[in-house]
Amino acid sequence: MSTFRMNAEERRRFLADKHVAVIAVDRDGSAPLAVPVWYRLDESGDLVVWTERGTVKERLVRASGRFSLVVQDEDPRYRYVSVSGEATIVEEATVDDVRPIAQRYLGDDEVESYLAESYNDRVVLLRMSPSAWYSADFGKSTGSEADTPA
Repeated sequence: MSTFRMNAEERRRFLADKHVAVIAVDRDGSAPLAVPVWYRLDESGDLVVWTERGTVKERLVRASGRFSLVVQDEDPRYRYVSVSGEATIVEEATVDDVRPIAQRYLGDDEVESYLAESYNDRVVLLRMSPSAWYSADFGKSTGSEADTPA
């Protein structure tokens, strides 16, 4: 096992920090779709992404029933978490459902004006319950094992 692998608590703390993720979704006959997204880690440990009904990522997640997220910190002590799992689509996402995601990235001063401009009746949440984890923290001097082997 890699001496740089993060354990479950290290991964949770890393994902709780503010990072932009890259969502990856299978696509028939082509390379997987991989685009940056805002996300949040909820209280249950699920990862939640905000998007709109009809976007390429929403349609692909709906078709495949799963997606992956990669989150990284490229500063020295390079770290990353790559996670994948089954997806659930929350169809009737309210502005209160998406506020924690926007607030995480924008802060209190900008969130309400952003939501006033960006929230609409096409908003859905892509929720993933993680089942496979890959991670590394290259600043670690000793190893720790992940819950799911790489």
